[in-house]
Amino acid sequence: MEFKEVVKNRYSCKKYDTKKVEREKLEAILEAGRLAPTAKNLQEQHIYVVESEEVLAKIDKMTPCRYGAPTVLVVAFDKNNVFTYPGDKRDSGVEDASIVATHLVLAAYDEGVDSCWINYFDPDQMAKELGLPENEEILMLLDLGYASEGAGPLANHDSRKPLSETVSYL
Repeated sequence: MEFKEVVKNRYSCKKYDTKKVEREKLEAILEAGRLAPTAKNLQEQHIYVVESEEVLAKIDKMTPCRYGAPTVLVVAFDKNNVFTYPGDKRDSGVEDASIVATHLVLAAYDEGVDSCWINYFDPDQMAKELGLPENEEILMLLDLGYASEGAGPLANHDSRKPLSETVSYL
């Protein structure tokens, strides 16, 4: 698929069919995340693949935003393995995990798999519920699956500000 089509047409799916994501497609999506750039190539991301009913039920207790997806990727990063920027005010953890997550989202669409970026949850509570190591922070959850019949982008999907409102040349 052409990259321009991927970025234009991908949308956040909010209603999934029960069909599971095929292993080869899931592996291709995960590989795209693995290839994402990170500061100093520290690769501090950790992706958890959730497909078991037991763990999906735990996620459902913490957020209403799984929308029935048969697979959820938990994107976390190791807080102890990040690059600290000059000035010591911030580090690369959130941005590196965001780059990884963006690769996952775009690769999913390219594989014909629908997705939804979920950030409506308490990351500390979710990490505790899922039993993640204390050094890991969850950035986001990513629903993966196939849209149910009638699902589609929100009405405002194609509404975008013009570049003149979001870009300035210095």
